[in-house]
Amino acid sequence: MTQLSPAALGLIAEFFKVLSEVSRLQIVCSLKSGAKNVSEIIEATELGQANVSKHLRILTQAGIVSREQRGVCVYYEIANPILFELCEMVCDSLSIQITQQSEQLEQLGKLRRA
Repeated sequence: MTQLSPAALGLIAEFFKVLSEVSRLQIVCSLKSGAKNVSEIIEATELGQANVSKHLRILTQAGIVSREQRGVCVYYEIANPILFELCEMVCDSLSIQITQQSEQLEQLGKLRRA
Protein backbone atom coordinates (compact mmCIF):
# COMPACT_ATOMS: atom_id res chain seq x y z
CA MET A 1 0.00 0.00 0.00
CA THR A 2 2.93 2.37 0.48
CA GLN A 3 3.50 2.32 -3.31
CA LEU A 4 -0.04 3.45 -4.17
CA SER A 5 -0.71 6.90 -5.55
CA PRO A 6 -2.96 9.32 -3.67
CA ALA A 7 -5.60 8.76 -6.38
CA ALA A 8 -5.53 4.99 -5.81
CA LEU A 9 -5.70 5.49 -2.06
CA GLY A 10 -8.68 7.78 -2.63
CA LEU A 11 -10.51 4.96 -4.43
CA ILE A 12 -9.80 2.62 -1.53
CA ALA A 13 -11.05 5.23 0.94
CA GLU A 14 -14.27 5.65 -1.09
CA PHE A 15 -14.82 1.88 -1.06
CA PHE A 16 -14.55 1.76 2.74
CA LYS A 17 -16.67 4.91 3.08
CA VAL A 18 -19.50 3.15 1.24
CA LEU A 19 -19.24 0.25 3.70
CA SER A 20 -19.11 2.52 6.74
CA GLU A 21 -22.90 2.91 6.99
CA VAL A 22 -24.88 0.45 9.14
CA SER A 23 -27.85 0.17 6.78
CA ARG A 24 -25.58 -0.65 3.85
CA LEU A 25 -23.85 -3.33 5.92
CA GLN A 26 -27.26 -4.77 6.80
CA ILE A 27 -28.10 -4.96 3.10
CA VAL A 28 -24.74 -6.57 2.30
CA CYS A 29 -25.30 -9.15 5.06
CA SER A 30 -28.78 -9.91 3.74
CA LEU A 31 -27.26 -10.69 0.34
CA LYS A 32 -24.76 -13.19 1.74
CA SER A 33 -27.25 -16.02 1.18
CA GLY A 34 -27.78 -15.01 -2.46
CA ALA A 35 -29.58 -12.60 -4.75
CA LYS A 36 -32.68 -10.84 -3.46
CA ASN A 37 -35.19 -8.35 -4.77
CA VAL A 38 -36.00 -5.13 -2.90
CA SER A 39 -38.98 -6.67 -1.08
CA GLU A 40 -36.84 -9.54 0.19
CA ILE A 41 -34.11 -7.14 1.32
CA ILE A 42 -36.69 -5.02 3.15
CA GLU A 43 -38.01 -8.12 4.89
CA ALA A 44 -34.52 -9.31 5.85
CA THR A 45 -33.28 -5.93 7.11
CA GLU A 46 -36.52 -4.33 8.39
CA LEU A 47 -35.43 -1.10 6.70
CA GLY A 48 -37.88 1.13 4.84
CA GLN A 49 -38.33 0.89 1.07
CA ALA A 50 -36.94 4.37 0.34
CA ASN A 51 -33.94 3.71 2.59
CA VAL A 52 -33.19 0.35 0.95
CA SER A 53 -33.51 1.82 -2.56
CA LYS A 54 -31.16 4.71 -1.70
CA HIS A 55 -28.52 2.41 -0.23
CA LEU A 56 -28.81 -0.12 -3.08
CA ARG A 57 -28.14 2.70 -5.54
CA ILE A 58 -25.00 3.70 -3.61
CA LEU A 59 -23.81 0.09 -3.33
CA THR A 60 -24.44 -0.48 -7.04
CA GLN A 61 -22.62 2.71 -8.06
CA ALA A 62 -19.65 1.62 -5.93
CA GLY A 63 -19.57 -1.76 -7.69
CA ILE A 64 -20.20 -3.65 -4.45
CA VAL A 65 -23.62 -4.87 -5.56
CA SER A 66 -24.76 -5.83 -9.04
CA ARG A 67 -28.33 -5.83 -10.29
CA GLU A 68 -30.16 -8.06 -12.73
CA GLN A 69 -33.63 -7.65 -14.20
CA ARG A 70 -35.69 -10.86 -13.91
CA GLY A 71 -39.12 -10.32 -15.36
CA VAL A 72 -40.69 -7.40 -13.51
CA CYS A 73 -38.29 -7.64 -10.53
CA VAL A 74 -34.74 -6.43 -10.11
CA TYR A 75 -32.49 -8.74 -8.11
CA TYR A 76 -29.40 -7.57 -6.31
CA GLU A 77 -26.36 -9.62 -5.38
CA ILE A 78 -22.83 -9.08 -4.17
CA ALA A 79 -20.60 -8.29 -7.15
CA ASN A 80 -17.45 -9.72 -5.57
CA PRO A 81 -17.82 -12.39 -2.84
CA ILE A 82 -14.35 -11.54 -1.49
CA LEU A 83 -16.21 -8.78 0.35
CA PHE A 84 -17.41 -11.39 2.84
CA GLU A 85 -13.84 -12.55 3.48
CA LEU A 86 -12.92 -8.93 4.20
CA CYS A 87 -15.86 -8.59 6.60
CA GLU A 88 -14.91 -11.82 8.38
CA MET A 89 -11.33 -10.61 8.82
CA VAL A 90 -12.61 -7.36 10.35
CA CYS A 91 -15.02 -9.26 12.64
CA ASP A 92 -12.27 -11.65 13.76
CA SER A 93 -9.94 -8.74 14.48
CA LEU A 94 -12.64 -6.90 16.45
CA SER A 95 -13.44 -10.05 18.41
CA ILE A 96 -9.79 -10.41 19.44
CA GLN A 97 -9.64 -6.73 20.38
CA ILE A 98 -12.80 -6.97 22.49
CA THR A 99 -11.51 -10.10 24.23
CA GLN A 100 -8.23 -8.37 25.06
CA GLN A 101 -10.02 -5.29 26.37
CA SER A 102 -12.30 -7.47 28.48
CA GLU A 103 -9.30 -9.25 29.99
CA GLN A 104 -7.63 -5.92 30.75
CA LEU A 105 -10.78 -4.62 32.44
CA GLU A 106 -10.99 -7.80 34.49
CA GLN A 107 -7.38 -7.35 35.63
CA LEU A 108 -8.08 -3.73 36.56
CA GLY A 109 -11.11 -4.85 38.56
CA LYS A 110 -8.96 -7.34 40.48
CA LEU A 111 -6.42 -4.61 41.25
CA ARG A 112 -9.16 -2.32 42.58
CA ARG A 113 -10.52 -5.04 44.86
CA ALA A 114 -7.06 -5.91 46.20
